[in-house]
Amino acid sequence: MRGGHPGGHERRLPDEYIAQAPGGPVASKADRARRHRHGLPNYRLIRYADDWCLMVFGSKADAEVLCEEIAEVLSTMGLRLSPEKTLITHIDEGLDFLGWHIQRHRKRGTMQHYVYTYPAKKAVQAVKRKVKMLCREVEVNQPLDDLLRRLNMALRGWCAYFRPGVSSATFAYLSHYTWQTVWRWIRRKHRRSTWKELRHRYCGGGWWPASENRELFDPEKVGTTRYRYRGSIIPAPWP
Repeated sequence: MRGGHPGGHERRLPDEYIAQAPGGPVASKADRARRHRHGLPNYRLIRYADDWCLMVFGSKADAEVLCEEIAEVLSTMGLRLSPEKTLITHIDEGLDFLGWHIQRHRKRGTMQHYVYTYPAKKAVQAVKRKVKMLCREVEVNQPLDDLLRRLNMALRGWCAYFRPGVSSATFAYLSHYTWQTVWRWIRRKHRRSTWKELRHRYCGGGWWPASENRELFDPEKVGTTRYRYRGSIIPAPWP
């Protein structure tokens, strides 16, 4: 279950409610196993600012009941769950959280199922809009270096955020999209020049745009990493 607050005041109370609930983060491994044997749900909570994701090891009905309980807790504070941000879904169907799409599916070539994290479609659309906007904001009468400097800052930051996931295909797509967009900008800048002249001037005879000071950042060359699973080793704020 993914949720979010529409804004407001103190937001620790729902966290504490979940933390103190049976089967919550403070439950021991033995308690969680016992609850599972008796068909009772267990919970794990992830929160960042106003956004949170509650993982329920149980049924959809268990998640719906917990959602109603949290809504009641928030109502005592004059807050409510945001309908736009609140979603109850199965991990096999996936969900978007903090720019990531999280989904469990079968690993290619095996019968094993794993949870994978990909850059969400909304995040990809957002960085594409950013690239397009920068190519419009930087006028063609300005040097290419001005455009590359601004693009590289945006692309480096976006790729750094999405490195720890299954992002290679997305990085390759973003690389091609950025390359096309920058080349359209160069063509507008030199409408009467031939491709050969432009490649000689901006690419040293190749195809990848560069100025005297820098070359266009290439997302496809960014290597991906994986966060090492640490589970309950990560310290929790609850006693």
